Amino acid sequence: MPPWLRRWIPTREQILATRALAPFARHLGDERLWSPDRKSVARAVSIGLFFGLMIPFAQFLFAILTALLLRAHIVTSAACTLITNPFTFPPIYWAAYELGSLVLAKPSAPAEASQIEQSAGRIGELATGWLEGFWIWLGAAGLPLVTGLFIMACTASLLGYLAVHLLWRERNH
Repeated sequence: MPPWLRRWIPTREQILATRALAPFARHLGDERLWSPDRKSVARAVSIGLFFGLMIPFAQFLFAILTALLLRAHIVTSAACTLITNPFTFPPIYWAAYELGSLVLAKPSAPAEASQIEQSAGRIGELATGWLEGFWIWLGAAGLPLVTGLFIMACTASLLGYLAVHLLWRERNH
């Protein structure tokens, strides 16, 4: 890890010393959660990509809890959830909707497409913010979106796992 990055990332000891994590300290002490080896990183990439694509909120939390259960590298798992961010979110969710529509053999009916467009148009009009607009849009997109997200999350998870196993090279010191 580059020296300039080390000052921004807390050490394992600093994380374990946090009072809020005291009830989980005995679970967080497992060496597999912190040392990057092929198996724990592959599991972590798989977990992070799955939750990063599948869940639009609290991805870090779900990824970390699953990494604890499956003994995967915690930091990698949390970092891989960043596959969705403000820049990638719109194209990923559009692609997921299109994929879900294709798989369900449910072409975008004009009424359904116009309902989604109206919902998207109302996002800017909502006085309470973007979150309510997102939920309106999500409700209008419905089953095709969730289906597409599930397929994309499972595929990315599997490909991430395989990529780590195929590309990981052990260093000889």
